[in-house]
Amino acid sequence: MRSSTGDDSVVLVVEPLLPQRIRRPSDLLRFLATLLGLAAVVLLALVAQKTLNGLESDVIDGTRRAPFLLSGLVGVLSGAAMLGVPAAYAIERVLHRDGLRVAEGLFAAIAGMVLSFALGEWLLNAGPDDLRILLTGDRAGVEPLNTLLTSVIAYVTAVRISRRPTWRAALWSAVALNAIALFAATAATILGIVVSILVGLAVGYATLYGVGSPNTRPPGSAIVAAVAKLGFVPVRARRLDDDHQSSRRYAIGLKDGSRLDVTVLDRDRQVAGLLYRLWRRIRLNSETRRRAIRSLRAELEREALMAYAAQAAGASTPRLVGTSEIGTEAALLAYEHTATRALDDIPDEEIDDNLLAQIWEQVLLLQVQRLAHRRLTGDSIHVDDEGRVILMDARSGEIAAGDLLLRLDIAQLLTYLSLRVGAERAVRAAASVAGPNTLAGALPLLQRIALTRETRAALSKDKELLTAIREQIVELEPKVEVEEVRLERFRPRTLITIIASAFAAYFLVYYITQINLNMISSAKWSWTGVALVASMLSYVAAALMLRGFVPEKLPLGRTVLVQFAGSFVKLVAPAAVSGVAINTRYLQKRGIPPGQAVASVGASQLIGLGFHITLLLLFAYITGSSAATSFTPSRTLVFVVLAVAVLMLVAVTVPRLRRMITSRIRSLFSGVIPRLLDVLQSPRKIIEGFSGTLLLTIFFVLCLDASVRAFGGSLSFAAVAIVFLAGNAIGSAAPTPGGLGAVEAALIGGLTISGLPGEVATSAVLLFRLLTFWLPVLPGWASFTYLQRHEAL
Repeated sequence: MRSSTGDDSVVLVVEPLLPQRIRRPSDLLRFLATLLGLAAVVLLALVAQKTLNGLESDVIDGTRRAPFLLSGLVGVLSGAAMLGVPAAYAIERVLHRDGLRVAEGLFAAIAGMVLSFALGEWLLNAGPDDLRILLTGDRAGVEPLNTLLTSVIAYVTAVRISRRPTWRAALWSAVALNAIALFAATAATILGIVVSILVGLAVGYATLYGVGSPNTRPPGSAIVAAVAKLGFVPVRARRLDDDHQSSRRYAIGLKDGSRLDVTVLDRDRQVAGLLYRLWRRIRLNSETRRRAIRSLRAELEREALMAYAAQAAGASTPRLVGTSEIGTEAALLAYEHTATRALDDIPDEEIDDNLLAQIWEQVLLLQVQRLAHRRLTGDSIHVDDEGRVILMDARSGEIAAGDLLLRLDIAQLLTYLSLRVGAERAVRAAASVAGPNTLAGALPLLQRIALTRETRAALSKDKELLTAIREQIVELEPKVEVEEVRLERFRPRTLITIIASAFAAYFLVYYITQINLNMISSAKWSWTGVALVASMLSYVAAALMLRGFVPEKLPLGRTVLVQFAGSFVKLVAPAAVSGVAINTRYLQKRGIPPGQAVASVGASQLIGLGFHITLLLLFAYITGSSAATSFTPSRTLVFVVLAVAVLMLVAVTVPRLRRMITSRIRSLFSGVIPRLLDVLQSPRKIIEGFSGTLLLTIFFVLCLDASVRAFGGSLSFAAVAIVFLAGNAIGSAAPTPGGLGAVEAALIGGLTISGLPGEVATSAVLLFRLLTFWLPVLPGWASFTYLQRHEAL
């Protein structure tokens, strides 16, 4: 490509041809946002159905009071405007030789018409009744989706009429008039109009993204012309690889033999990676968050300001020599070129202590002036031909940064260098320049979530590195006391728990509505009392189980209270986590060292797991043996054994799953064997621990069996035991608090398969969960408060 710079000289620009059409990420994001908005509107309408129907009635009554002549005039004007505005805009575009855009709009209009018709037919013939009534008002002849409105909105969206303020105002005035006319004629509902508009928008944005938009990015020739306007005399230009933010870069040679490195900011690339930035902004706390969306002008000013501030601080950064907007769609920043190599391209063995010291010196120059770089990785740290360190990529930085951002830079750089040269050497080099206190300040920020995406990916191959870095810092400053910093608003696991709990709550409400109230009133209270006693005795058994695996003496009464407190904690944590955490905390408060406390709880969990599997196999075998002399395994036992074998095979063959399970088991049961050897020296402890483990299961099975009998059901004790053991295993694996939802589903399904009627199984399980999960919450809260007040937790 050749470009004229205005002084009759022609500049050769070496770059691949830019595509004629591109798919803009912004169109895809708008399409997804429209779909989310459509789903939200429909769900809200279904929830507030009565309110919406009342509002619609008021609107219709008001429009009916309008004079017939006025309503007729509005109808005529709205119909003419709805067709006239798009037609006039199409003529205007054709006169400006932009007929292709009109063709795209017509394609979107046809797609909108077909989709609205198809959706309407489905809603009228097979759709949910509530939604059909909301969209049609249950009136004959009313379209669920207004075909004309959907087509017009799809058309004007595809032709980007929103960029023309005058035309946009005329269009939405026509839409408002059309809505009034439809209401007056009772030909549409409020929800029908809103859904028609949203479907039209979705079709329009889908069309824009599917067929692409004309590429408005300035080519290399326009970049060269903009550089020439800054007072430089370019003689050649070459496209370089894009940077990490997908911004174009050019190397532009000047007449005096020097070179400029030019970064081009394209407007349509501003939303690249937006979903990831939004997720980080939602997930991270306050100061660590970055704005998800910035205007082109704001991005240009941000990078320029950071570049000038870094130069003023004395840091070695490329010198910014000019900035310029290129029309309304792009801007550029021109830097003096310095021949360098990225640290990522330098072999590990060439990174000596002198280079490490230089890197830290440059970062400290920024920190003194309260400048946070925010991206200290191998592609932004460069080394020139003379071995000097130069920091690149000022766009990610922050001026007037707070302490947290400055400490984050230290943590990021320390982690990256540790990945390259090892934790010990990286910490030693940093301490020699920055000092132990600076590293100690970054200690609580050595968290994966605080690091860049590339560094987090590298850490997945060396999961113990952050721990090694912390240990090296503590060795330098053993008396350091730094406040813990919580960077995350929530963890993904918490979000999963919330979603799973919502589904579980819906599941429970559904089953509760299926229960026959007469059956509840006819429950046998004698069996209900037995179930209640069994439920309460299970906490005594849990206390005996814990005491049996702790060589130290534990008071029975307080240990029982701890088990009740665990029932309260289960409301906010999965069942498998809450019990372990609160028992470990209790043992530590009793003066048992943390390692031994974890080992004791791990020993009880390990023996409990062994008992669980043994009892499951035993009862499965019993249910399949028709006589004492029968040694043929039951189908249930075979099924359980095969299922366990398949799960073990999957766990062993999938490397990532195998590593996860191994690390979990190692962390839970490390030190368990020595602790068990201490327990085995006391026969009393052995009896106490094993009997507590066995009684815990028996009491739970007895509670479920009594709950079944309370509603007139009858199953063998072995069958009830199998159902409980299987349901309890599922509940322990579920991410919901106390296995909520998963336990109920498993127990109801198991009892139903075993031969109980559905209503009896549901009632029995809900009674069982009421006695073992919900009822102990109040005494659990009282126990938790009491133990905390007396510093036992």
